[in-house]
Amino acid sequence: KANQTRSGHFQHIEFPDVLLSGGAPWGFTLKGGREHREPLLITKVEEGSRAAAVSLQVGDEMVNINQVPLSGYRQEAICLVKGSYKTLNLVVKR
Repeated sequence: KANQTRSGHFQHIEFPDVLLSGGAPWGFTLKGGREHREPLLITKVEEGSRAAAVSLQVGDEMVNINQVPLSGYRQEAICLVKGSYKTLNLVVKR
């Protein structure tokens, strides 16, 4: 998807599908969420972690966890992440 910015340039928005495997700790931190009226964003990716290995980036917005479309609440996302044992499938908005 491409969104046109005010200056007329196209900003490319990607929705990468990211698969982390091997179990927790996954190595990323989430901040925000609907309860704070903010998007659900990745604010930290631990160096050498499973998240870093699959190129998860600070600023990625969490859209979907394990095929579950998120309502935007941080608590919901945390529960889905904690419920993942061997693999964690994420779709992020970049």
